[in-house]
Amino acid sequence: MGCGLIDRVFTYGRMIKFSHSIFALPFALSAVILAMRYHQVNITDILWILIAVIGARSSAMGFNRIADAGLDAMNNRTSKRAIPSGKLSLTSAKIFVIISSCIFIFAAAMLGSLCFYLSFPVLVMLFFYSYTKRFTCFSHIYLGFVISLAPLGTWIALTNSFFWPVLLLSFGLMTYIAGFDILYACQDIDFDKKEGLFSIPARLGVKRALLISSILHVLSFMFFFSIYIAFDMNSIYLYAVVIIGILFIVEHRLVNPFDLSRVNVAFFHVNSIISITLFAGILADELVRRWM
Repeated sequence: MGCGLIDRVFTYGRMIKFSHSIFALPFALSAVILAMRYHQVNITDILWILIAVIGARSSAMGFNRIADAGLDAMNNRTSKRAIPSGKLSLTSAKIFVIISSCIFIFAAAMLGSLCFYLSFPVLVMLFFYSYTKRFTCFSHIYLGFVISLAPLGTWIALTNSFFWPVLLLSFGLMTYIAGFDILYACQDIDFDKKEGLFSIPARLGVKRALLISSILHVLSFMFFFSIYIAFDMNSIYLYAVVIIGILFIVEHRLVNPFDLSRVNVAFFHVNSIISITLFAGILADELVRRWM
């Protein structure tokens, strides 16, 4: 029975690609560190931030798997996912989404009434992403936008105020996510064309899609550099930004219009290092600042 429960947990984890939390979570934690410069932050608030981010992402990914279950079943690359393969029923997935949504809303409520009220439109925006690729090729940008709410929401939750420089972190996350989502979508270009889905690779071709992805990541790099100026960071953060720039170059060198076999390497490995590097740079900057 214990092994069955563990297998079930891992099945849910694979359904929502829990390991991908490493892309957005470091940005939320970066916002926590930056907010600590201006406001007192306690460990309880950080805990609720973590729970809220995980709850929001779990509910959004679960909803996406439900909305795309029919498409996933027809796509060779995704046909082995939990729902189309029969490892999880639609009912189980729906219950999972409801529970995850409630966890997000409860965590938001623990962070204050403003966060509680904002949690409902945020969930709607997260769920709406699942339908965007059915009518617009800007679905990649929209995905980046809704995920970019994480650092902004974290700042508002901790400070109960708006501070424009945190938008640089959000914009950096938005263009970072949108850029590598376009790379990832290149794997499904034939399927998307066949089903009439509006991904940028399917609409504009792989070569143009890779160019757009590159432009987005250049913008992302510029936003990360702007944080150095806006928050008066130390040189140690600048080193992290340089490393991120090199990683972006590596990522785009791995993928070209004639060879998409290394998309997963670029998506899973390089991107996870980028987000962790940014967080490490901001954390190291704060530690240096406190020791000086």
